[in-house]
Amino acid sequence: MGKTFDELMQYLGDMGIEVSTIRHAAVFTVAEAQNLRGQVSGAHTKNLFLKDKKDNYFLVTVDEDAEVDLKTIHGKIGASSRVSFGKPEKLLEYLGLTPGAVSVFGLINDTQHHVRVVLDEKLMQHDIVNAHPLTNEATTSIRREDLLAFLKMTGHEPLILKIDVATPN
Repeated sequence: MGKTFDELMQYLGDMGIEVSTIRHAAVFTVAEAQNLRGQVSGAHTKNLFLKDKKDNYFLVTVDEDAEVDLKTIHGKIGASSRVSFGKPEKLLEYLGLTPGAVSVFGLINDTQHHVRVVLDEKLMQHDIVNAHPLTNEATTSIRREDLLAFLKMTGHEPLILKIDVATPN
């Protein structure tokens, strides 16, 4: 069983990381979440839980408007083969999340380090990053530096790569 929203907030607080969270109706897609714009400033994320043929798992987090080429991303992220979406059962087992609530905050539950985290460099140009705090009924805003500190504290050294194919070099 994964950590709860309250346990995540306690963990962040214990680390000295200040965040702000708004509660809202459950959203399951980026399109639904975009209806909340105006209430929350900063970059909003899109998250892909991927696996390769050798059962290596990746959490790829990009800006919500990013275009991701699933046919070529494996070469960028170090996968052993083309990738596909990870099964909901593995998402729950490794990150304690369900589809629609996928988020970098789920890495708090990956204590065995089954999942490699990849952040898009365009996303990381923003001072504030927004993500679901283990539930798709809220959005949490965190400073970029604090997000990186959180990931390192969970034992995840993120790869920061150009994933968005719509962004010119």
